[in-house]
Amino acid sequence: MQMKSIILFLSLSLVLLAKPTDFSIIVDKPFDGALLDITQDYDREISAVGFSKDYKMKSNRKSSTYTNAFDYLKSVSNSNDSQITLVKVDSSANIIINETVSLLKCNEAVAVVKTPNNGYFIGGSTLDGSLLILKLDSNANVIFTKTFGTNNHDKMNNLILLRDGGVLAIGSSTTTRSRKDNLFETGLGLNDIYLTRFSKDGREIWSKKYGTEFDDIGIDAVEANDGSIVVISTTSNDTNRDVTFMRVGENGNKIWLKQYRTKELITPHKIIRLADNNFLVSLSQINDMNKEEIRLIKFDLQKNVLIDKNIPTTYSSVLNDIKEYSDATLIGVGYVKDASNTDGLVMLLDSDLSLQVQEHYGESNYDVFNAVAILNNSQSAVAGTHTNSNSQESNMWIVKLNRDATLAQKSLKSSDFYNKLCAIFKEEIESKLLSIKKDLSIELTSTPLNFKVSEFELTKEQKIFLTKFSKKLIPFLHANQNFIETMEINGHTSSEWGDADFSKRYLKNEKLSLERSFSVLTHIFQNQTNQTQAWLTKVLRGSGYSYSKKIVFTQTEDREKSRRVSFKIILQNKEVE
Repeated sequence: MQMKSIILFLSLSLVLLAKPTDFSIIVDKPFDGALLDITQDYDREISAVGFSKDYKMKSNRKSSTYTNAFDYLKSVSNSNDSQITLVKVDSSANIIINETVSLLKCNEAVAVVKTPNNGYFIGGSTLDGSLLILKLDSNANVIFTKTFGTNNHDKMNNLILLRDGGVLAIGSSTTTRSRKDNLFETGLGLNDIYLTRFSKDGREIWSKKYGTEFDDIGIDAVEANDGSIVVISTTSNDTNRDVTFMRVGENGNKIWLKQYRTKELITPHKIIRLADNNFLVSLSQINDMNKEEIRLIKFDLQKNVLIDKNIPTTYSSVLNDIKEYSDATLIGVGYVKDASNTDGLVMLLDSDLSLQVQEHYGESNYDVFNAVAILNNSQSAVAGTHTNSNSQESNMWIVKLNRDATLAQKSLKSSDFYNKLCAIFKEEIESKLLSIKKDLSIELTSTPLNFKVSEFELTKEQKIFLTKFSKKLIPFLHANQNFIETMEINGHTSSEWGDADFSKRYLKNEKLSLERSFSVLTHIFQNQTNQTQAWLTKVLRGSGYSYSKKIVFTQTEDREKSRRVSFKIILQNKEVE
């Protein structure tokens, strides 16, 4: 299977395979790690949570015989040291927080949501079966940690933010009751759906179980517009696995429950509330070829199914997460695999759930996308797991994608642009042909490149220089087009104009400065390829300053140097610091 490979920005300890501008970050820990959820911070940076492992074996641990698997897990919970990890990156793909929250018991995070102070609620579980909720400040300092659950083995699968600022934990809890117990007769069986609601200050409001006599696992939930909560779960027995939709009130009381029984083994992965206040569930099912295929179900608050659609793919495919854009189109991320390879999968779908774009990202080993967040500029951030081609250890992975699902580029700061421009034009700067300022303005400083009095047509020497100049500048700008707002070409004049009065002198010089700008713009534009010209039409801007920015030395106008053209590059504020 030939899958599309992305260029990865790897740590220096690895082979550098890729373009340094690609926004793909591998957080390489000494042992296995993965990122399972991702969000955008209020400062427009990106944070993701998951776990990393550090195998610290206990010394002098006595050999013991265990009759219960949970007792064994408790005994090793400090041996295989899996701990919650928070990673935060800026728009230039710099890692600014990489914190592991060390707790007494081995644990893993599954979800992260924002607090009003740009901090975090993080949800997860310990290896020996307790549930965790942490509150962190914006610098990843722990405000509080709460352990909760039953005396049995519990697991969290998601943590969602509620409109009152609190959170809801969704997962499962084992039940070890006999058939004579009334609770069993009312529906509780093996594993049960387990929900716990917390206030915004971390106070537990209620905790409840739901389910059947079979094995029920709570997978995900979402708050409806009326404050009720819609939960998706699985119900499994010896021969089948079905999906269950359940709606509960704000207090956790069950309103309705609907099971979908099919001949296929079906697994829910994510539920979201759409802009039209209906709900969409991403599921996977095993088809007749024993391959995983994507299934999407849209339904309303009264459990009426509006759309039920399979997304056919050549290879086994699953969407672990899905989000809706403001125009009702959708982005889903997950994985696609054959017998020997697994890649991260990205899909774009229209509002009717029809596939529009499909992209695969990864190398020749195991790569998977676990979660996606839509960013304020309609790009998306994706969290996942990456395995290097020459290793079996998994790493934490963050990728940023453009609106069309292509790999985004790292943002460059103004200082980065300035340094790169100085490097590109090092020869011209040393020869005093031009100067570059930190505001990204470029001044032509050589006398032969200035205009003569009242002239705007380019000389042969000017044309030769501008051709060489544009062959360096335009490809650099085009390669970084995602960060370019405007490239200005500004015409200038000296302040004189014969015996003309003030008004005429300004207007005539304004016209002349515009003509000089247009001459340079035309020459540069006409020497580009059709593709580059198409892009330049979006960013080029010619303007005339008349003599408002004349060159002055020691309070005296240098008329010769004032008759010039200058350039200024303006970066997009939303992408560049």
